[in-house]
Amino acid sequence: MKNICVITGGGSGMGLATAKVMGQDHYIIISGRTVEKLKKAIDELTELGIDAEAFACDVSDKKSVEKLAKHASKLGCIKSVIHAAGMSPNMADAEAIMKVNALGTIHVNDVFFQYMENGSCLIDVSSMSGYMIPEIIMPNKHYKLSRISHRQFMKKMMQRVNLLPKKHRTGVSYGISKNFVIWYAKTDAKKFAQKGIRIVSVSPGLFETPMGEMEKEISKDFIEKCAIKRYGKVEEIAYLFRYIADKKLSYLTGVDILCDGGCVASQLS
Repeated sequence: MKNICVITGGGSGMGLATAKVMGQDHYIIISGRTVEKLKKAIDELTELGIDAEAFACDVSDKKSVEKLAKHASKLGCIKSVIHAAGMSPNMADAEAIMKVNALGTIHVNDVFFQYMENGSCLIDVSSMSGYMIPEIIMPNKHYKLSRISHRQFMKKMMQRVNLLPKKHRTGVSYGISKNFVIWYAKTDAKKFAQKGIRIVSVSPGLFETPMGEMEKEISKDFIEKCAIKRYGKVEEIAYLFRYIADKKLSYLTGVDILCDGGCVASQLS
C-alpha cells in the first residue's frame, strides 16, 4: 500500500513546493479545477523523480471532493491531506471567494474524514488575513451554521460581507473565509481524534507565489510593518507542512500555526 499525500491547489506556489517535499516518501496527488493546468507541475515533479498524478477537483463542489477522496483511497493509505486550494481577493467576486475558501474547507474536511485512518494528518491552509479583519465585522457567532445548513451559513456570511462598500467586499470575504478556516479546523479536532487523525490549520503571511504576486500592490505596505521585512519563500512553508504532517508530532492538533514573518505580531507593538 502506498502512502498517499493529497494536495489541493497543488499546481503552483505553496502546493507545488509542498508536493516536492512530501514526494520524497509519499505518492503525490495534486488537484485543481482542470488536469490540463496541472500538467506543468506534474512534469516538474516527474523530473525530480517523484511519483505523482493530477486529479480534477473543484473543492466548492462536495461531489467533486468525494471523487478525489475515493480515488486517493483506492491507490493506498491517505497519510496526509494539505488543503491549499483557495481564492484571493483579486481572483473572483466575494461570493465565489467564500464558496471556495469556506465551503471548500467544509467539504475537504468532512469528506476526507471518512477516508483517512489512524496516524494521518489533515492541514487546512488559512491566512494571516484571518487575524486582521476587525472583530466587530466577524460573523463568527454564525460559524456553527456550517454544521447545520450550508445554505444558511452562506447566507449569513454574505449578509455580513455585503454590509461593506463594494470595493471592500472581496477583501472582507477573504478575511472572513480564512478566519472561518481556522475555526473549522479547531472545532474538528475532537471528532478527528476519535479516529486517530490530527488536524491543524496554518496561516501563511506574504509569500512569493502566483497568488501573492496578484496582491503585491496591497501587500507591499505590509512588508514594511513585518518583523521580517521580506516575502516568504514557498520552500519555507513547505517544510513546515511536512513537519506538521510527520507522525513524530502526534500530540499536535486543533491549533493554528501563524507563519507570517511576524507581521501580525508587529501590528501589536
